[in-house]
Amino acid sequence: MYSAFIQPKSPQFYSKISGVETVIKIEKGVIEQNRIPVLEGVDLSINSDEFVYLIGRTGSGKSSLLKTLYGELSLSGGTGLVAGFDLNKLRKKDIPSLRRKLGIVFQDFQLLTDRTVKQNLLFVMGASGWKDKKAMEKRALEVLQLVGIEQKINTMPHALSGGEQQRVSIARALLNNPKLILADEPTGNLDPETSEEIMRLLIAVSRESNAAVLMATHDFGMIEKYPGRIIRVENKTLNEVRSKNDFDPFA
Repeated sequence: MYSAFIQPKSPQFYSKISGVETVIKIEKGVIEQNRIPVLEGVDLSINSDEFVYLIGRTGSGKSSLLKTLYGELSLSGGTGLVAGFDLNKLRKKDIPSLRRKLGIVFQDFQLLTDRTVKQNLLFVMGASGWKDKKAMEKRALEVLQLVGIEQKINTMPHALSGGEQQRVSIARALLNNPKLILADEPTGNLDPETSEEIMRLLIAVSRESNAAVLMATHDFGMIEKYPGRIIRVENKTLNEVRSKNDFDPFA
């Protein structure tokens, strides 16, 4: 189980197994909600060897950016590439293919409450094009082993703790060997000790899977403990924070 042996070091400490590639490239991007600009002049580049924090006030546009990256919102202006997909040419029928290249981890877990852990994973694999039942069951067990929760494979979500549910959510995100993991406040509903376990797990699976991580968070304690690259959403655009001393989390 990763959390048992990964020590609390910076995400930047870990090296990737293979060559670096750009997984997100947005230039002069515009993102709208109901035809009202939420973000403008967005320039963002993330490589496969990076663990990046996305910070900003509630309502600043963090979730809108993530939704654009996984195809729920359209890019209204500028250019954008995500995991090899051109956001300007992304059609509705292309979105499932895009999401197969991504792993998405939500604050509220978003597990199907009427299905076991294994059934949750099999459902996602079926929806993303898997056909071979034996291969699906093998992969489900593999990702649960990666996050240290394989013993809960036949458990219903309501019988899991919050930390266990988030581990299942991370396992689900890893099913298709993503190039990029998008995490939207993954520790927001967890106690501090469990939050740290999840943080260390995300770092470990990023290293093991050779996947970039873009994590929206309000948890500045984790940023202090696991320093990494920081992007701040403010004034309808993105700005890189060069060091933790360049921003006041309580402002």
